[in-house]
Amino acid sequence: MNSRETYEELEKRYRGFCEQHMQLNMERGWPCREQLDLSMEMLNLVTSETRLEQEADYRGYAGTGGIEPLKNLFAEVLEVSPGEIYIGGTMSTTLMYDIVNKAVLFGLDGNKPWKDYDKVSFLCPVPGYEKHFKICTVFGINMIPIPMDDNGPDMEMVEEYVRSDETIKGIWCVPLYSNPTGAVYSDEVVERLAAMDTKAADFRIFWDNAYCVHHLTDRKHTIMNIIRKAAEYGNPNRVFEFASTSKITFPGGGVAVCASSSENIQWLTKNSLLQLKSGDKINQYRHYLFLQDMDGLHKHMSRHRAIIGPKFDLADRILHEELDGWGIASWKKPEGGYFFNLKMLPHMAEDVWQKCIDAGVLITKAGSTFPYGNDPEDAYLRLAPTYPSMEDLEKAVRVLAVSMKLVYSENTKGEKVVV
Repeated sequence: MNSRETYEELEKRYRGFCEQHMQLNMERGWPCREQLDLSMEMLNLVTSETRLEQEADYRGYAGTGGIEPLKNLFAEVLEVSPGEIYIGGTMSTTLMYDIVNKAVLFGLDGNKPWKDYDKVSFLCPVPGYEKHFKICTVFGINMIPIPMDDNGPDMEMVEEYVRSDETIKGIWCVPLYSNPTGAVYSDEVVERLAAMDTKAADFRIFWDNAYCVHHLTDRKHTIMNIIRKAAEYGNPNRVFEFASTSKITFPGGGVAVCASSSENIQWLTKNSLLQLKSGDKINQYRHYLFLQDMDGLHKHMSRHRAIIGPKFDLADRILHEELDGWGIASWKKPEGGYFFNLKMLPHMAEDVWQKCIDAGVLITKAGSTFPYGNDPEDAYLRLAPTYPSMEDLEKAVRVLAVSMKLVYSENTKGEKVVV
């Protein structure tokens, strides 16, 4: 509906939504019930009859860092060797949190612990993933926003910061179908990250490759192997890369992986022995039996795409129907991942978010995709279309679009009319 509705017409539509007392959730990038159903047969693959005495008895303690068959599969996915893989826990954010914690307490590469600095900073490409920012907040790490475009972070700014300040210890990156923008890091950006001079000898790239197999089109985007590139430039320990099966099998019952140099993996394994003597090797083996190999993984992900691809199509169509011609918002339909990134005119996002909440539609809080929850333009919102049903999604996106037009109308020079 790109006709120029009057304020009164928009207000009437909005009141109609509120009177439905909806409870719709687009707040998080959760798999929907149909996606979770895809992996149910995995639960039947390990029974009391299954032989679990493999290279290490999967029923016992041995095997810190993951079982070999699943290491081999993840190594192929992330294009590293099995010796550069660590499997631990069920969620990759747990591994990220844990490695930051270990760096704070114990230090990296023989350097002093981060806790011994008066200040430690991370570079944070924005809009970005709020869980990364929350990890920094927990450990008192200062966050420096870095603008993003479709190719990745502003590398001129990144290089200027890291070459001059030894207290800058890391950068967060979601390099493939970035959360929330959907950006795919260019080869140039990856190479510059791998090669750049850093004043901090223990600088780390936290490479959150969460959507490495989460394609939404026939074009399966790939990115340059930053672990190999960093090694080529003499920085073999620079990268910690993360992935998980949270959006492949079950968020609460998956497996998480860190890929890095063999030296970093040995450091991580050694410093995790008391904390995690043995991961859930039976669950890891269940995943291996279910996914098997790259072909099995891609076939499984195509089933996910068949479920959520139409949701991205629907959300994109409704946004265009409602907002084309208004000039108040821009977005790109992502080719992978789990999110839309909406950029509105300045000073709209907080009010739009509140109107959605008041109408019974949960969306990610305004400001969440920026450090400290502070979007200086108050312009960005993240849309997560995967969890609702198609019917609920259509209602939720229309509530969002009407809320945007209504806020714009209210803010247009105080006039109750769309100009």
